[in-house]
Amino acid sequence: MPNPFKNHQRGLESPATEHFQITPADGADLDPCPRVLRVTGSGDLALRDAAGQVLIYNVVAGETLCFSARGIEATGTTASVVGWL
Repeated sequence: MPNPFKNHQRGLESPATEHFQITPADGADLDPCPRVLRVTGSGDLALRDAAGQVLIYNVVAGETLCFSARGIEATGTTASVVGWL
């Protein structure tokens, strides 16, 4: 079946079209930087933003975080997540 949306431009509100596993690593930038994070295993998630600030969130499996994290720190992270582009 052909893609009926192939001539439409994607926007920030468009659905994701790719996904990838994220392995937490202290100080490492995510490449590519995800548009959205999807929690696959509950626990704590240490998110680093574009300014370098790290905050720890308690998250549950199935939760979708509309946050484009610069990095997922290993220190403080017990949850598992995937990135959506």
